Amino acid sequence: QVRLVETGGGSVQPGGSLRLSCLASGETSDYIPIAWFRQAPGKEREEVSCISASGLTTNYAAFVKGRFTISRDKAKSTVYLQMNGLVPEDTAVYHCATGPDACRAQYTYWGQGTQVTVSS
Repeated sequence: QVRLVETGGGSVQPGGSLRLSCLASGETSDYIPIAWFRQAPGKEREEVSCISASGLTTNYAAFVKGRFTISRDKAKSTVYLQMNGLVPEDTAVYHCATGPDACRAQYTYWGQGTQVTVSS
């Protein structure tokens, strides 16, 4: 079993930045792909980004390309999502998730999420 805990959310003004962290624990937590998805009230879940188990491959949704960067630190069992140039439409609860097909949006485990609010 894998446990995921997200931190780093908060409230920022448009144009601001946040860095989300996803701490993974469990038997194989260092060797699994990790994805970030988000969900806003009344909206469908949106896949945001994904990083492979090796950390060599990353994917981004079109609406975050050039603004968000995903990375992982295996020594800390942590995956980061650096979010720059935030806009109000980025407001949502952000979750990290994993599973053998996490980079195909098929998740086995996910965390409880961290709230990101972008407003002036």
